[in-house]
Amino acid sequence: MDKLPKNTKKFTILHSNDMHGDFLAEVKAGESTMIGGLALLSGYINKVRKEEENVLYVISGDMVQGSLIDFEYKGISTMDIMNYLAPDVVALGNHEFDYGLPHLLFLEKVANFPIVNANLYISQYNKRLMLPYVILNIAGFDILFTGIVTEKVIDAIRQDKLISSFVTLEEASREIGIISNAYKNDDIDLTIILTHIGFESDLELAKLLNPEWGVDLIIGGHTHTILEQPAHVNGIYIAQAGVGTTQIGRFDILVDDDTNSIVDMKWQLIPIDENLAEPDIELEKYINKYKEDVDKKYNTIVCKFAKKLTHPQREVETSLGNLISDAFAEMAETDIMLTGSGSIRVKELGPLVTLKDFMTCFPYDDSLGRYTINGDKLKKIFSHIMRIENRNGEGECYQVNGRIKAVYDDNKRELASLFFDGKPVEVGGLYRIALQGYHFNNSASYLNISNEELMESGKSKTVSTSAQQVLLEYLKNHQNPNGRVEGRLEYI
Repeated sequence: MDKLPKNTKKFTILHSNDMHGDFLAEVKAGESTMIGGLALLSGYINKVRKEEENVLYVISGDMVQGSLIDFEYKGISTMDIMNYLAPDVVALGNHEFDYGLPHLLFLEKVANFPIVNANLYISQYNKRLMLPYVILNIAGFDILFTGIVTEKVIDAIRQDKLISSFVTLEEASREIGIISNAYKNDDIDLTIILTHIGFESDLELAKLLNPEWGVDLIIGGHTHTILEQPAHVNGIYIAQAGVGTTQIGRFDILVDDDTNSIVDMKWQLIPIDENLAEPDIELEKYINKYKEDVDKKYNTIVCKFAKKLTHPQREVETSLGNLISDAFAEMAETDIMLTGSGSIRVKELGPLVTLKDFMTCFPYDDSLGRYTINGDKLKKIFSHIMRIENRNGEGECYQVNGRIKAVYDDNKRELASLFFDGKPVEVGGLYRIALQGYHFNNSASYLNISNEELMESGKSKTVSTSAQQVLLEYLKNHQNPNGRVEGRLEYI
C-alpha cells in the first residue's frame, strides 16, 4: 500500500470488543512482561494515530461489566475512561443493559462518542431507541456505520414492555437493508456493521445481506472469538478481536472512491504488551484515581479457600461453579440449584478471597427463587441446557450442585441419564429447583420451561432478593471451603 492508485485512500481501522471493564495491565503468565490494560491499549492507539493519516477506532459492544471499578460506578467510570480513548463509533452489547435501560440512556449522555444501533425499538411508537447510524467523513471519504445487537439484550430488559427488537438474523438483515436503502447514497465509500451477535451469527448474517446494500465489513463481538484471519462471506470481511484489552484488531484497507469498494486489505490481531508501545501515563493516573477509591472500600478478607478454584469456560462443569452452586443449594434449602455459568465472571478465585475478589467474581445482584416441579419437567430442563447447540459460546449454560448427576449423549443428541441423590429422577416425583431471577424471567428460552410451569405447583418462594448477599454470607461463615470437578455434568 506504499504507492496508492488514483482515487484510492488508505484507512486503518482499529477495533475492540467485549472489553468488560478490563482496565488494568497484568503480568503475562510465566514472564515479567506487562500485557493488556487500557493504558497500554491507549498507548498503541495513540501511536497508530500519529503514524497513520486516516485512523478509526471502533468498539463492538460490552464495554461495561466485569470489573469492580465498573460495578462500583455502574458503568459511569467506564464511559468516562472510554471518553479518554476517544473511539469514533461504538455499538451496544448485551452487558450495556446490565444496569437497566434508564441508566443506559444516562450513560449514552456521558459518552462523547456516537453509540449506534439499528434494531432496538420503542415498540409502542415504532421509534428506534438509539442513533441508528452515523456517517463519518474522513479525508473526503464517507464511511457509514450502523450496529446490530444480540437477542440477549431482550433477555436483560424483558420486564420493560416498551422495548422490542428485531433480533433474528433475517430481521437484523432487514434493518441493515433499511439503513442502507435510506441513507447509503452514491457518496458512501465504505459501509461497516458493528455487531454483537457472535461470530457464527455474523457469518450467517453476511449471507443474508443483499450485495447491492454495499456492506464491506462486519466487526463483531459477543463470542470472544480469536481469529487468524477474517472470514470472507458474500463479499464481506468479518472479524472479531477476542475479549478484554490484551489484543486489538487492525484493518489496513485501501478504498476505491470510484467503485466504493475495498481493493486491498490486511488484517492483524495485535497483542497488547509493553513492547508494543509506551503506556499512556495520563490515562493510567486517571484510572488509578478510581482504583484507589475502590481498593479502600473492598480490600477486606472474606475467606480463604482450601485451594485455588477455577472456572475456565462456562460450557463445562468447573470447581468454582460447583462450590458456588453447593453454597446456593444449602442456603436456599433446595434439591437442585442451577447457577448461570455466565454470572461467574472470573477464570479463577482464591485461595485468599477479598471482598474485591468476590465482587469481581460475582457482580450481579439478582434475586434467588425456589420452585417445585416434577421429574418430567426436570429432565426437560437438562435435555435443553446440555444440548450441543447450547454449548457454542452463545448459549446459556449452568453449574449444578452435588446432588445432581446428568449425562448427555452427544451422538444421540439426548439426555442419557439424570440422577438425584444417586437415584434416577422419577417422572412423577417432585423436586425443588432454585434459579437466579434473570434465569427465571427467561426460563422459556433458557430452560425450555415456562414461568407458569415452574409455578404451577403453588410451592414457589423468593428465597432472597439478593443472591449476591446470600453467597457472600455463606463464604464469610465457611472458612477453607473446597470445590472439585466431580462429573456432575458429563457429555459422552
